[in-house]
Amino acid sequence: MGAEILTIGTELLLGQIVDTNAAYVAETLAAAGIDVYWKTTVGDNEGRIGEAMRQALSRSEIVIATGGLGPTEDDLTCRVIATVLARPLVLDQTVLESIRRRFADRGLAMSRNNERQALIPEGATVLPNLRGTAPGLFIPVRDGRVVVAMPGVPLEMRPMLTEQVIPRLRERFEVSARIRSRILKISGITESQLDEAIGDLARSSLNPTVALLAHPGEIHIRLTVKTESHEDGERRLDDLEARLRERLGALLYGRDGERLEEVVGRLLVDAKQTVAVAESCTGGLVCHRLTNRPGSSAYFVQGEVVYSDQAKEDRLGVSHELIVRHGAVSRAVAEAMACGMRDAARTDLALGITGIAGPGGGSAEKPVGLTYIAVASAEGVICRELRFLGDREINKLLASQAALDMVRQCLQSRRDAAQA
Repeated sequence: MGAEILTIGTELLLGQIVDTNAAYVAETLAAAGIDVYWKTTVGDNEGRIGEAMRQALSRSEIVIATGGLGPTEDDLTCRVIATVLARPLVLDQTVLESIRRRFADRGLAMSRNNERQALIPEGATVLPNLRGTAPGLFIPVRDGRVVVAMPGVPLEMRPMLTEQVIPRLRERFEVSARIRSRILKISGITESQLDEAIGDLARSSLNPTVALLAHPGEIHIRLTVKTESHEDGERRLDDLEARLRERLGALLYGRDGERLEEVVGRLLVDAKQTVAVAESCTGGLVCHRLTNRPGSSAYFVQGEVVYSDQAKEDRLGVSHELIVRHGAVSRAVAEAMACGMRDAARTDLALGITGIAGPGGGSAEKPVGLTYIAVASAEGVICRELRFLGDREINKLLASQAALDMVRQCLQSRRDAAQA
């Protein structure tokens, strides 16, 4: 059994709307044990939608379409399905009354074109839409295949898929297996380095499978298992995760939906430590991320965005001579910023971040992306020199990620030492 996802809408091809529907449908089908082999996007053109639908039916048992069920002239999905399946469109009085009620309940007059949404291909099961006017369709066709059509609005499509479509598909195709995924998150290493470290495990593990997914400032290791038993699936994932943790150690910072700032916040709370941040090139991004976690007042004391040299001197006590001698973007200044911030805030830890975010301001000696990050504590100061190659926004994000990871590794090493 294989499924194909067909997302419909010219706005998707023009890049005006990001196609989140395909990702959500694929993830939901996988979790239900249904394999997706193809994803196709097509614009609002009757001929091309028909061609895509015929091709999908020629190679897939399940075809799931989203979009094109509205009341306007360019909403063509129902008409195309009826043509491809050689079925007439029939006015469904129940659907029509439901649409009329929805408008009446909101005190609005229904336009005549909304009646088109009640024209249903003969033999289709209507999937009620509790959040909009466009009903979904579940249509058994030749050779046991199924065509599903759902609205393109994610707020309408998602509950329809999980509450109505998936149960029907699992029952019709007697799906017993389920696919489960687990994400392990890595920071402080490149994708090629990670592949060298765990490539043999990734190649030898067939169930679960291992995939590496690169993201700005971190890499996700996706473990995917397909089993009929929840307990067996969890056991397999646990076993492989343990082997990966043994290889990767402190590089592995979190799992599934955990964000780096949440992990850092939890470590700070557990260690009863406080932190303050002095930022230049990141412009407050690290402070923003640290305070995104509820309860951050337990560990976050204050932050300073010291963009100018004068601000570094006035707010943090960085000496004018130090800046003149080494430059604002330097190891010495980053360390002085961290120490000055720690003294001013009276915290256990403090960060100092300075760099050249770009696109201007770089030189041969100090190129765009050059960043220094320092962490000051009672044990002293540690500082890293980093060179990022992105645009301004990416460089700021990568610097914030590296800064948070430095705090995480500092706290983690302390905890490991105490437990040894």
